[in-house]
Amino acid sequence: MFGKAKEQLDFVKKAREIQKKLKDEVITVESGAITIVINGEQKIQKVTINKEDVDVDRLDVLEKDIKTVIESAIKKSQEIAANLMKDMGGFPGM
Repeated sequence: MFGKAKEQLDFVKKAREIQKKLKDEVITVESGAITIVINGEQKIQKVTINKEDVDVDRLDVLEKDIKTVIESAIKKSQEIAANLMKDMGGFPGM
């Protein structure tokens, strides 16, 4: 009984530690006219559009760049989270 409680407590401690580290991670991705900065928790910190690189007659390109930077930033943040969990020995019972 106490073994399970300790295991759950260890899980919570590791999760909080990982979350704190992820919050401090900064990920910057650029594609075309778009730059996005997110943290490891996948919260957007900043979005920049370089107006000089935007062709208003080709907004489809801008839309594609937005999608690309968001997907790339999320993927990088997931890789960082996976590496943090691996480095910390994963979670108990997993």
